[in-house]
Amino acid sequence: MKKIINTEQAASPIGPYSQAVLINGFLYTSGQIALNPETGETEFDSIEAETTRVMKSLEAILKEAKLTFSQVIKATIYISNMDDFAKINKIYGSYFDEETAPARETIQVARLPKDANVEISLIAFQD
Repeated sequence: MKKIINTEQAASPIGPYSQAVLINGFLYTSGQIALNPETGETEFDSIEAETTRVMKSLEAILKEAKLTFSQVIKATIYISNMDDFAKINKIYGSYFDEETAPARETIQVARLPKDANVEISLIAFQD
């Protein structure tokens, strides 16, 4: 049975989608950008701050679904500038243990919603 996951600790969707969907033990998050959940405004102070805001939103969604980063099996990262890869990777990597890190791809794109510089989505599994 499909269960919609939403938390006030992550920004509300800016379109016709849910923050995440839980089905058959799998959690699929929508891509998260650096939207402040209290103000709905983007946080673009630096690529590090932007990535941290994205990861905090993902952490809140995982928590709402009673999951943790250790249960993430796949991540997709979209970035607007591959020159930011190392900075994004450092913040992203701090949320995972290297030994159990998920599969992942990082893709440079021409443009992201609200002119964000990074967007990340996750797939996790209830083990």
